[in-house]
Amino acid sequence: MTTLQQQGQSAKSAAYLLSTASTAKKDAALKAIGDILKGRQQEWLSANAKDVAVAREAGMRPAMLDRLTLTPERIDGIVEGIRQILSLSDPIGEIDKMETRPNGLIIGKRRVPLGVIAIIYEARPNVTVDAAALCLKSGNACILRGGKEAIHSNRLAVSLMREALLAAGLPADCISLVQDTSRESATELMHLDGYVDVLIPRGGAGLIRTVAKEASVPVIRTGEGVCHIYVDSEADLDMAANILYNAKCSRPSVCNAVECVLVQKDIAQAFWAKALPLLDRHQVELQADESALRILGNRATLASEADWDTEYDDYILAVRTVKDMEEAMAFIQAHSTGHSECIVTANYFKAQHFLNGVDAAAVYVNASTRFTDGGEFGLGAEIGISTQKMHARGPMGLEELTSYKYVVYGEGQVRL
Repeated sequence: MTTLQQQGQSAKSAAYLLSTASTAKKDAALKAIGDILKGRQQEWLSANAKDVAVAREAGMRPAMLDRLTLTPERIDGIVEGIRQILSLSDPIGEIDKMETRPNGLIIGKRRVPLGVIAIIYEARPNVTVDAAALCLKSGNACILRGGKEAIHSNRLAVSLMREALLAAGLPADCISLVQDTSRESATELMHLDGYVDVLIPRGGAGLIRTVAKEASVPVIRTGEGVCHIYVDSEADLDMAANILYNAKCSRPSVCNAVECVLVQKDIAQAFWAKALPLLDRHQVELQADESALRILGNRATLASEADWDTEYDDYILAVRTVKDMEEAMAFIQAHSTGHSECIVTANYFKAQHFLNGVDAAAVYVNASTRFTDGGEFGLGAEIGISTQKMHARGPMGLEELTSYKYVVYGEGQVRL
């Protein structure tokens, strides 16, 4: 038996015990996790500083370095996320419906944990805690496999969380970390049949597509974020410029950042007069089609076909001019990854047509795509943004980390 198989076996045993743990016990463990991460944050910050130093020396891009970096304020945010999860209702044991059949059988659907959830993710130390806390509250054991860039941060966080689990009377193996960050460990995790009930990749498009293609365990695809904003001819242009600026520049390395803006041709000149000064604050690179290039001049470069399908995760924006909303919607249909799409318009009927016609996990009218987030949606946190339609879609909170089973009450009935 390999090290990872042993880890899977231990997680399976822990999941069995966790599935019947009371809400009070799970909440006590969550409180203990929040307390220990806050109380020993200097240790976590020191471990993270090692990761950041190595990443900076290796030339990691600034946007990605930002994702890796912890600060006291970010740790406060992580701990607050745990507290929000703690305050949410426990979904386990909920009965979705109960009905009596003509033969007297009483049949109900009861919400249950998925079991063992494996998460493969990149340089995001906050994911380590968010994922573990959500799995714990929803009664699932988790096996975490972060990237090598955050290994010191992740080891320290998981060590502290396991210590808190034991103090709360739960098995430490409810939360475990794959210590080996090689490609081989990721491949083995994708094939840990019999131990892993579902695998969730969280990261760039390359990681997600590889996992979806290679894994033999069930996979929920998350996070591919080629998000679009369409600026309609009836948009408030100041609003549109501010929405674009926020969606691109507030944190460009995350999956809900916008990667492509579509501008209706009649208002393109006026829109760019307002939007460019904002984007210039971060020297956002513009990859533009020929029509937009005539407006933007040397401020942009000519886009290639690949730009329309690229998740930049950086201060780079694809720019396209469209004839009308129908052309914008057709373009989104052809190039969207199904994450988050937005229209900026003052026309109610156009907004409704866009909402009805665009197929994505989240569709916005007059708001930044950056809101596609478990915390912002009232879920406490999320384990990822599902871009598929089964078993979950959009930010995955507690309910999305559960399944159900039928419970049947009888009085001696037999089938004839």
